Amino acid sequence: MKILLAIDGSPCSNAAVNEVAERPWPAGSEVKIISAMERPVPPMTEPWAMPPDYFEGLEKAARDQAQAAVEGAVTRFGKGAGQKLQVTAEIIEGSPKHVILDEAEQWGADLVVVGSHGYRGLKRLWLGSVSHAVATHAKCSVEIVRCRPSGESKAT
Repeated sequence: MKILLAIDGSPCSNAAVNEVAERPWPAGSEVKIISAMERPVPPMTEPWAMPPDYFEGLEKAARDQAQAAVEGAVTRFGKGAGQKLQVTAEIIEGSPKHVILDEAEQWGADLVVVGSHGYRGLKRLWLGSVSHAVATHAKCSVEIVRCRPSGESKAT
């Protein structure tokens, strides 16, 4: 089974990592961890000049965040109790919605797992919903992992 795990380093993303890492998968299963990194672009033409290294700094911060998320997820799989999963990881530049859908199709994923921030109302309108776009457009099964409110524990 090929499982594509899309992460962004958020608590909801970490919940998705934990869900995949804790499950007993069939022998020979592969997990590909990806994190999409968008290049920063100015929202409109600025009437003033930004410092030359402004966008370089933003891009470096985005890459560092994606790298930390991927490394944390790979470490989490390393702590699995004897799971024999083949785990790979990659940072891909582009819009998360497009990166996840394209990678799932190109890699031949059987399942895509993403976390959901659970945005509602105007936040969802402004920020969009990556999980919704993936669920409605993916050509394979999709699992959306929701965050539990703080203080709520997982039922056993």
